[in-house]
Amino acid sequence: MEANLALRRNIMKVLAINGSPRKNGNTALLLHEALAPLSEAGWEVETVQLGGKKIQGCRGCEKCAELKNGRCVFDNDMLNELLQKMLAADAMILGTPCYFTDMSAELKALVDRAGFVAYVNGGLFQGKIGAAVVAAGRAGATHAYDSINHMFLMSKMLVPGSTYWNMGFGHAEGEAAKDAFALENMRHLGRAIDWLGKAVIPHMAEYPAA
Repeated sequence: MEANLALRRNIMKVLAINGSPRKNGNTALLLHEALAPLSEAGWEVETVQLGGKKIQGCRGCEKCAELKNGRCVFDNDMLNELLQKMLAADAMILGTPCYFTDMSAELKALVDRAGFVAYVNGGLFQGKIGAAVVAAGRAGATHAYDSINHMFLMSKMLVPGSTYWNMGFGHAEGEAAKDAFALENMRHLGRAIDWLGKAVIPHMAEYPAA
């Protein structure tokens, strides 16, 4: 595994991906709260709007495993562009609304395809920090949270804990701003990612490959 990108840039980068089609909805609000401490700590911060955009699900062709070029063979949507951003980041926060106790269709397509490309190409996400954030109207957030974390954990990624499972509640746009417990959870998550990044990045070359 090549030397960590942050060591060469002298700055750490976090990528947040909003899987909600509501660009300014509760998922975006929670992601913003989580990113604030990282921005304050000097991280390079980027947010990408995925929800509502064109991205297809995995077709199971396994061409990425055959070609081993770090890309999905289907290049007619935003998957490969997003995958490159994920590879360039030291930490990623994947945010989603809760749809029937799971993530949005767009985020599921990203997790399935990017996760599999990374997995079969030598573990491209190895050692990166991953966090899931879920906005829910009422219930089901824990399952959506788990679904995202399953990809992180089998990808040899580092998943920081926080004050609770990373979720906030609200149905109408912006309603999650009233969830004070969730907002503090998000801010602590950002601080935890900052702490973890600073602790592990100098030692990334020592991360066990297998």
